[in-house]
Amino acid sequence: MTAIRRDIEVNGIRLNVVEAGSGPLVILCHGWPELAYSWRHQIPALAAAGYRVVAPDMRGYGRSDSPAEIDAFNIMQLVGDIVGLAAHYGDPHPVVVGHDWGANVAWNCALIRPDLFRAVVAMSVPFRPRGGMAPLQALKAVGVENFYWQYFQPPGVAEAEFEADIPATLRKVLFSGSGDAPRREGMALSLPAGSGFLDRSIDPAVLPGWLTEDDIAFMTDRFRGSGFRGGLNYYRNIDRNWGLTAPWAETGIAIPALFIAGTRDVVITGFGKSALEAMPASVPGLRRQVLIEGAGHWIQQERPAEVNAALLDFLAGL
Repeated sequence: MTAIRRDIEVNGIRLNVVEAGSGPLVILCHGWPELAYSWRHQIPALAAAGYRVVAPDMRGYGRSDSPAEIDAFNIMQLVGDIVGLAAHYGDPHPVVVGHDWGANVAWNCALIRPDLFRAVVAMSVPFRPRGGMAPLQALKAVGVENFYWQYFQPPGVAEAEFEADIPATLRKVLFSGSGDAPRREGMALSLPAGSGFLDRSIDPAVLPGWLTEDDIAFMTDRFRGSGFRGGLNYYRNIDRNWGLTAPWAETGIAIPALFIAGTRDVVITGFGKSALEAMPASVPGLRRQVLIEGAGHWIQQERPAEVNAALLDFLAGL
């Protein structure tokens, strides 16, 4: 089934989307530093199974608009983009699926608009209930000053690092965060003093089997056009998002939910481990957690067969 790419005006911006199939609507939200292309293995599988699937280049990425203001990337705008896509396609109760930052968007779609979204699937990033202090403030309060969220805050710094050699950046980030990276040498999320995000990453001599030179070339072309500013602006709204979501501080995820991650994903083995363990309580609608042995962070690209099987099984059961 052939996928098509087109521009759609929603929420005051233009999103470039890939769409395929017909039937109940499933919206796929990618993470950082990715694109709708990251769902290349899921789009045909969902369409063949009888779903209408829509995967946008999220705002700030690829050929979608990238507003100039940092606060244009706050969580309400990101959720608003997905709500706008649902309205555009005329489905009263779509399913939202997200990976990495897209998982944050999907969780917040479920949190803020449970009347609209009938189910949520999140990959790699577990639901994290709102804490008592803004995240960046909380890190500083316990003496942490070298976490990657903090490195991403000053505009222009991370952009310069990532844009100096875009193909190398993509190879390093994707390989080093994957299950194929050597143990204890993967992508570091806490940075040594004076170092950049990529300094402890690995540029593989040979790409892993799930990632091709053509994949890198496609993504490089898109990031040459967009730069990395838009995606980094998601991180620059972390504390702002904490303030905006105050009305839902005591609310869990009640709609049907599926969580998928790799057992070697640094998010669930590191700073997100407690959130993963708390999900049965914080996500009352959680139907299943699928942890794929040996897989890393880029789960839907690394292990498409297992991800597709879990996703289609969950959707069929709704």
